[in-house]
Amino acid sequence: MAQFVLAGKANCPFYAKAELLADSLQRCLPDFRVHKVPVLPEDWEKWLEEICRRNGWIHQDSPLVWRELVDQGGKGMLLGGLRDFLQHCQDYYGITSDVQSDVTLSVASENLEAQMKLIAEEQHRISLVQPFHIWISSALSPTAHILIPHLVSSEVFPSIPTVSLHLLDLNGTQEDLQALMMETQNLALPLLHQVSIHTNLEEAFIGAHIILFLNDSDLDKAEFETKISEEHEKYGHLIDSRADKKVKVIVSCDSFANLKCSLLVGGAQSIDRHQFVAIATQLENAARAIIAERLKVKTSDVTDVIVWGNVSGECYVDLQRAKVFNYDGAVRGPAFFHQPVLKVEQDRKWLETDFQNMVRGRQAVVASKQRRETAMAAANGILSILKAWIGSCDPHVIFSLGVLCTGQHSLPHGIVFSVPVNFREGKWFPVCDVTLGDAVKNRLLQVR
Repeated sequence: MAQFVLAGKANCPFYAKAELLADSLQRCLPDFRVHKVPVLPEDWEKWLEEICRRNGWIHQDSPLVWRELVDQGGKGMLLGGLRDFLQHCQDYYGITSDVQSDVTLSVASENLEAQMKLIAEEQHRISLVQPFHIWISSALSPTAHILIPHLVSSEVFPSIPTVSLHLLDLNGTQEDLQALMMETQNLALPLLHQVSIHTNLEEAFIGAHIILFLNDSDLDKAEFETKISEEHEKYGHLIDSRADKKVKVIVSCDSFANLKCSLLVGGAQSIDRHQFVAIATQLENAARAIIAERLKVKTSDVTDVIVWGNVSGECYVDLQRAKVFNYDGAVRGPAFFHQPVLKVEQDRKWLETDFQNMVRGRQAVVASKQRRETAMAAANGILSILKAWIGSCDPHVIFSLGVLCTGQHSLPHGIVFSVPVNFREGKWFPVCDVTLGDAVKNRLLQVR
C-alpha cells in the first residue's frame, strides 16, 4: 500500500494542485492513500522547520510531500515539492495534472476558509471545557513524581470531568519540567485535560482550585526567615488575586509546615482561612505503625490517632480516641469490634516518652536510610486528605490538620496549630469532644 502525506500552506495553489491530483489517484487506485495537512500561512514556516528538523530533511517551499513507510516503519521517505510529486505520479502511475490555475486558486481559497473554520470550531470546543485546575509547587520533588499518577483520578475527584495540571518549580530547569510534563502526558490519564509547566510566578495559581505545596530545598531557620518567609507571603498574595475563591491549599513538607501555612493565610486576605491546611498524616501513620508493631496488628487496624502542635516541629501524639481492631487479646469479636488503644497498651511511661520520640524520629530515620525525603508517605497523606475533603468520607474518622485557630481547645487566635478534625460534605470541622492537657498545651505553645 502506498500512503502519502501532503502538507502545505492552506492558501497555496501548488498545495491545491497536488491535493487534486492525490484525490484523483485515491479514487482510481485502491491501494493509494493520502493524508492531508493544511497549515495556516502564518504557521507554515515554523511547522516546516520543525518537521524537517525532526526527520533530517531539507525543504523550503509549499507543499511538502513524503511517503510513509507503512510496512517498514521508521521515518517517511521525502519526495519533495509539487514538481517532485507530479514526476513521481507520472513515473509510477502514468498520471499527471492538467488542472487550470483558476481552479487551483479557487481550491486554495476554499482550503484556507475550511481550515480557519475548523480552528475556530476547535477553539470554541476548548472554550466550553471547564477544567479543574490543580497546581503543584516544587513539582520536581520526589513526592510529586509519586503523587501525579494517583492524583489525577476519579477516585480522588469523583465528580470532576477533566483536570488541568500545572507544574511549578522556581528552582527547577525548563528541561526538567518539560521532561516531567512529557512523562505525565505519557500516562494517558483519562481525567487529564492538559499539563503546563512554570518556572516563575508570572502566571502562578491562575484559576487554581487545588494548590499543593510540597517539600522545597532544605533551609535552616535563619535562611527561611530571610528568604522563604517572603516567598510564601508573596504566594499568599498571588493566591488571593488569582486563584478561585474556593481554592483548597494543602501544605505538605518536612520543615516549617505550620509557618508556611500561616504565611499563606496572611497573604490571602479575601479567601476563607479554613481553605488552608498543613497535613499531619505522615505523623499519624508513623504513630499507627509503631503502635501496630507493638500490639502485633496491621497498621490499618489502628485508627483515630491525633497529632497536636507543629506538624514539622514540636508536636504531641494523642491516643485518647485511638482504636485498635483485630487485637489478639482476652476479648475477641467480629471484624468491626475494636478496643481503645489506651486500654490495651497500659504502659503510660512508654507512651509519654519513647513512643513520642519514636514518632518524631521515624520520618528522619526512613529519609536517612533512603537518602531522600519520605516521598511515598507524603504522597499518600496528600491523597488521603484530598479524598476526605473533596469526596465522600466517614464523618467520624479523625484526621489531624494544621489550621488557623479561632479559639477551639482554648488555643490562641491566629496561630496555625495541628488539631483533630472530621470531614463532612466537602468541609472540615474541629473535633470538640477531645481535650488537650494544659501541661502539654503550654509546652507546645512555648516552642511553637
